[in-house]
Amino acid sequence: MTYSGSDKVRDYEARLADFMAEYIYPNELRYYRESEIGGPWRVQPVIEELKPKARAAGLWNLFLPDSDDGAGLSNAEYAPLCEIMGRSLMAPEVFNCSAPDTGNMEVLARYGSPAQKEKWLKPLLAGEIRSAFAMTEPEVASSDATNVESSIVRDGDSYVINGRKWYTTGATDPRCKILIFMGKTDPANADRHKQQSMILVPKESSGVEVLRPLPVFGFYGVPDRASEVVFKNVRVPASNMLLGEGRGFEIAQGRLGPGRIHHCMRLIGMCERVLERMCRRVESRTAFGTEVSRQATTLERIAEARIMIEQARLLTMKTATMMDTVGNKEAKAEIAMIKIAAPTMACTIIDWAIQAFGGGGTSNDHFLTAAYAMARALRLADGPDEVHRSQLARMELKRWRNTDPARTGGYAQVWPVDHIREEYEHLRPDGESYVWAPRK
Repeated sequence: MTYSGSDKVRDYEARLADFMAEYIYPNELRYYRESEIGGPWRVQPVIEELKPKARAAGLWNLFLPDSDDGAGLSNAEYAPLCEIMGRSLMAPEVFNCSAPDTGNMEVLARYGSPAQKEKWLKPLLAGEIRSAFAMTEPEVASSDATNVESSIVRDGDSYVINGRKWYTTGATDPRCKILIFMGKTDPANADRHKQQSMILVPKESSGVEVLRPLPVFGFYGVPDRASEVVFKNVRVPASNMLLGEGRGFEIAQGRLGPGRIHHCMRLIGMCERVLERMCRRVESRTAFGTEVSRQATTLERIAEARIMIEQARLLTMKTATMMDTVGNKEAKAEIAMIKIAAPTMACTIIDWAIQAFGGGGTSNDHFLTAAYAMARALRLADGPDEVHRSQLARMELKRWRNTDPARTGGYAQVWPVDHIREEYEHLRPDGESYVWAPRK
């Protein structure tokens, strides 16, 4: 459903829907088969076959705003397109709109030097290479990114990098050529948010070792190629530093804002498809003499799923519009809200669909388990629910702390205690309640 009213967006929607019907949905079984056979260290041939078709159709780099290499769409315009792509786990990569490349391309486009853009952004935009993002570490609670302990030490015209990262998305992909690495350049800085920096690390650098792929609920690289990577005395040119020392958190916030909302957009599309499949399934099954679609529990869950999807979509569109009009910083509360709401919504709806499909729902014959694995992982990726809830609650407390209650009705209109004591007397408890009555 288009909210922008733009002819341009409606045209993209129609073309995307046609492409999905002709090329994506018919190839999903092949995609999962190739993923299972090839494992996380290989490329699914079907993806490489479809990417040129998507590019030829003009459905390429749709995520990238204000660029000759992208579609030049706002967040609000991109949202319904991202939702369509989210209906299939294989689709975003076909259109060069998948994580972590989208976030990494945005970082390079926004913060990269001309030389960095030429060497790394240009081939990423062309879909010739892929990238990885190395931030989370196994030895610390990385939900608080100030805990990250990897080191980036200046040595003449180079930086020497040491650290162990995991859930480094994309590192096992043989097309991955560049990693964005976050570590400490100034661990003694009193401002913990200025200790960190981000630097570009070519994957082929000496000392970079991809130890292993990390399965997400048993799925290797479908579609998230999570990996564990060790960096041991890796030396890169000083010119590989992004933006400057101590700017890591600044870059992270610029990267994660759009990335978070993109995940939510895709989840809404995924849930639309899951709900559709659930409805078709329950209408084709009979249990205990009644169609499953007529049973009260089924009807209630279908109705609730529709409400939850619409709520998530409306909040996503509000967030996207705010990001476009007032900026990511002013929209941080909305970004936090949708990042909490969308994965939680998706996990619930997919779980209901698994129940409706019965035992088959726990296999991947119907793609539900892979969908659940992705949705559940997104309750942790780009900040766990608890971090976003805490941030949101602090913002809400601050909001009302700095607001005049006289203008909002924030204080209940009650009589002063002394006045109550003068006019009323406290009678004996009546059961568990206390009764007040006027003095005689």
